[in-house]
Amino acid sequence: MLDALSLLACLACAQAAPLAAPLAGPLAAPANGIAVDVELVLAVDISQSMDENEFALQRAGYVEALRHPDFIKAVRSGTTGRIALAYFEWAGTVRDDAVIAWQVIDGTESANAFADRIEARPFRSFRGTSISGALAFGTELLDEAAFDATRSVIDISGDGPNNIGLPVTKTRDTAVAKGIVINGLPILISLSPTFSHLDRYYAECVTGGAGSFVLPIYAASEFTTAIRRKLILEVSGIAGPWARPVRIDAAAPIDCLQGERDRRFFSDPFFPELDR
Repeated sequence: MLDALSLLACLACAQAAPLAAPLAGPLAAPANGIAVDVELVLAVDISQSMDENEFALQRAGYVEALRHPDFIKAVRSGTTGRIALAYFEWAGTVRDDAVIAWQVIDGTESANAFADRIEARPFRSFRGTSISGALAFGTELLDEAAFDATRSVIDISGDGPNNIGLPVTKTRDTAVAKGIVINGLPILISLSPTFSHLDRYYAECVTGGAGSFVLPIYAASEFTTAIRRKLILEVSGIAGPWARPVRIDAAAPIDCLQGERDRRFFSDPFFPELDR
């Protein structure tokens, strides 16, 4: 198994209907009973607040991380030597063609094949940021999976707060109650003048579960290393205080509804109190 020191060295539309249920259709479940060390869902933000350069860097970061020898080593070092991986892109909705179905990763060949599928996807983005919808869809993917896994993880990236659909804490708590761990990769490269504390928002409002962590990205140069480090931590199941470099100030709690409040001029029946 990889030790902690080795791991550290590795470094929809704006007016869309609320996402009480994701728009993408169900995926065929994998064969029953395949033993894996972790079921890992990668939920990747493609909202229009991401500029083209950030989107390209994020895509390249996932592709390079999946192909990296340290990631392969982490996969092979587990009890079964394999993981189950699914991927989808999200913004205000999750669309059918934005999902890459479950695949077992057990070595270089399967990891490269999955990376190739991500790399081949066309670049596109659309409006809205529904973290709650993304978490609900990731939870559905894990509910439908039929692997024999000891851990289930949603890895979610994003560059803004939830502003469409259910409150993010509701879908977070639903997932955590099912034993799912949610880890966050908040992107703070182009800070919003009204929302500069996305790292704390992810820590307090989005992530949860035993051993969950937040790994912020503050500069474009950090994408590749941060994503690789995050995937290795998730595959290996090793986390600790050094994996959550976010300072939580108990005297100044984060408003988990700030994204919805900033967007209250749009109609959202899940937040009637915002129009009062």
